Amino acid sequence: MGYIAPEVFSRNFGNVSFKSDVYSFGMLLLEIVGGRKNTNVTTQNTDEIYYPEWIYNLLEAEEDLRIYIDEEGDGQTAKKLAIVGLWCIQWHPISRPTMKTAVQVLEGKEELSMPPNPFASTGPSKRNRKMPTRHGPRVRSYC
Repeated sequence: MGYIAPEVFSRNFGNVSFKSDVYSFGMLLLEIVGGRKNTNVTTQNTDEIYYPEWIYNLLEAEEDLRIYIDEEGDGQTAKKLAIVGLWCIQWHPISRPTMKTAVQVLEGKEELSMPPNPFASTGPSKRNRKMPTRHGPRVRSYC
């Protein structure tokens, strides 16, 4: 359930497209960073913070994620995965990068900055950030 892009549930977020797969990839990256599932459907505590939002809050406050993936133990790999994951789970598909761009950033071929807050209840981001969104040819979905 946590991997399904918002536009699959409601056209208010945009049309279903290849960017829906980017959303799922972002959720997977966030799971890798934390080593846990992003949703817990059996939880009874409604005060629990949504896992991707918790990661965003830590990064925004410039706190250490306390997660070390690489051998150096400096947390930079986890931070990069988290930031790319947060870019990929933007609510509006137009604000998400393409899969190609996400992979290039992970490989270090593109610069990286904090994404807009994907949990804010605003429209698509118009701000110029360092995670480029390359728009390919328009793809129509007949789903």
